[in-house]
Amino acid sequence: MTLLAILPPINVWVALIWGGIATGAMTVLMQCGPLFGLSRLSLPYLCGTALSPTRRNAMALGSIVYSIMGLLLAFLYAYAFETIGQAGWLLGSLLGLMHGLFVVTVFLPVLPYIHPRMASEHDGPSPKFRLEPPGPFGLHYGYSTPAVTIAAHTLYGAILGAAYAVHAA
Repeated sequence: MTLLAILPPINVWVALIWGGIATGAMTVLMQCGPLFGLSRLSLPYLCGTALSPTRRNAMALGSIVYSIMGLLLAFLYAYAFETIGQAGWLLGSLLGLMHGLFVVTVFLPVLPYIHPRMASEHDGPSPKFRLEPPGPFGLHYGYSTPAVTIAAHTLYGAILGAAYAVHAA
């Protein structure tokens, strides 16, 4: 028995289209953090610097990888909605909140150990490790980083949940 045989069917087009819209909205909100001095965290840039040492290439590659990850996560949200048997902005917001909490409590603290160009909490920057580690909850990138990150992911989930509920009805 394959994994696809046990997963519930999803509306692929809703996941793709609204996943792209939700990813765009989340990205805009995340990029408002640096624009308004609330956070220095740029997830597209961090994704890109894992692939390229050149800043220009890093932003381009990172934006592509980040967008693809947003679309793939939309499929996970769609499977969650189908498995639960309901969707809506509130359920989507709760999933997004959990997603955002995971990012700030698990992903960001582990990032220095998997990112090839990021210093760790214990070793300072060097020519090889030039990026500052996010620190606990991403606080090294600004005191508002956790709030901006969680809010952006909650918005992502709310958009997907609302769209999936409308198209499932």
